[in-house]
Amino acid sequence: MITIGQLAGYVGVSVKTVRVYHAKGLLSEPDRDASGYRRYDAEDVVALIKIRTLAEAGVPLARIRELRSANEEEFHRALHDIDDELDARIRELQATRARLRELASGQSAALPDGVGAQLENLVGWGFTSRWVDLQRDLWILVFATHPDRAAELFRDQSESLSDPALRQLFLDYDRAYDLDPDDARIDDLARRIVEATMSRYGTGELPAVDPASEIPALIQGTVNAASPTWRRLDSLIRTQLSPRRQG
Repeated sequence: MITIGQLAGYVGVSVKTVRVYHAKGLLSEPDRDASGYRRYDAEDVVALIKIRTLAEAGVPLARIRELRSANEEEFHRALHDIDDELDARIRELQATRARLRELASGQSAALPDGVGAQLENLVGWGFTSRWVDLQRDLWILVFATHPDRAAELFRDQSESLSDPALRQLFLDYDRAYDLDPDDARIDDLARRIVEATMSRYGTGELPAVDPASEIPALIQGTVNAASPTWRRLDSLIRTQLSPRRQG
């Protein structure tokens, strides 16, 4: 017969943990002996080892209590279920670890492979690293918040970038970052973007997410905050597009 301290030490848990298991009804609490101490036997040690193993596997204490009262067949069936759950958790953790490694290496975590390939194309086409990083972050935001529309929006941008003339507009937008907001080239760029937009989409709406969503405004706000010139360019484009669509 051993004391609670010895029991805890043999199994590798704290005395406090043993008392919690007593309180939760997981481990029977023996009566005190003549000296006032609770004494535990080998059966208690085995029971505590089982409880600790299940708890370390992530099994909730309430479920452990149910398993302690289950018959042999129910217990083994439950163990198989727990094993399957652990397999699923392991796969999730491995996927999470892969995403963390992508983030650490600067890759396009949380994005489909096609987006990563396009980001690499942007570099080859001459876009600045600033623009590529911005696009990566914005696509992460779109795919995370609107997965139902993100693929369509991405296809639309990909088609635009595959057109040399439209791709040049994106390049000019990128390079306008350092220009003075009042530079005459900004007015000309806004005009060309509006004309290209009307030619591609007519008076209809551009592909977008849910009209009630705040994400588009958040995205454009992020772009505008990066450069006073981009902010003025956005304002000019909106001003020129509005009457054309209404007309």
